[in-house]
Amino acid sequence: MKKVVISLGGSILIPSLENHTIREYVPVLQKIAKKSRLFVVVGGGGEARRYIGIARELGIDEGTSDEIGILITRLNATMLIAALGDAAYPKVAESHAEAKKFSEHGKIVVMGGITPGQTTDAVAAVLAERVGATAFINATSVDGIYSEDPKKNPKATRFDAITPQKLLEIVGKTALGAGSNNVLDIVAARVVERSGIPLIVIDGRKPENLAEAILKGKFRGTVVSDAKKKALPV
Repeated sequence: MKKVVISLGGSILIPSLENHTIREYVPVLQKIAKKSRLFVVVGGGGEARRYIGIARELGIDEGTSDEIGILITRLNATMLIAALGDAAYPKVAESHAEAKKFSEHGKIVVMGGITPGQTTDAVAAVLAERVGATAFINATSVDGIYSEDPKKNPKATRFDAITPQKLLEIVGKTALGAGSNNVLDIVAARVVERSGIPLIVIDGRKPENLAEAILKGKFRGTVVSDAKKKALPV
């Protein structure tokens, strides 16, 4: 069975306490898991950034602020596991080794952050490498990778396909601090480059986009691969 790692942004899963897409994501992830061995790495989203903002106001260092953010990612992961029920392994994986071990039970494996200074995108990229994933999918709030932030520049160019080297060029222009919110961080981009595992960036605001992409190969987004073609290898 093929293995797929999904980096699911916290701002996609739980945009606010009053609004979430967990209910919509549950049947989609369950459907995907029937065809692929599935790993989901959940981000902290706005809630993590709010806590990190308070930590900074209190003069708390960035490392500790990151650890606070990691706790929020694991809380989000716990919520998703509970909603998935029997389809998911009942414990949040707190390391890549645990994620690999949990996957032996044939359940969806869910995890959050691991290490201060590393986003959940980086955690997911390394996990894809460790488990030998067929594809690494980043479900985010934009429909692909752009030359610039499309929310700031509406004229930014969206790419259908780019190389890992081009990805590094794009993300290398952005800063990384606790709670950073970029399309992908530099660590994840470097892991994508060295692993050779295709990265697919798609709009995760509509959960069904994931099922269409993984099960049917239909999606609007960006493929990051040396193959230089818009195709989903799952």
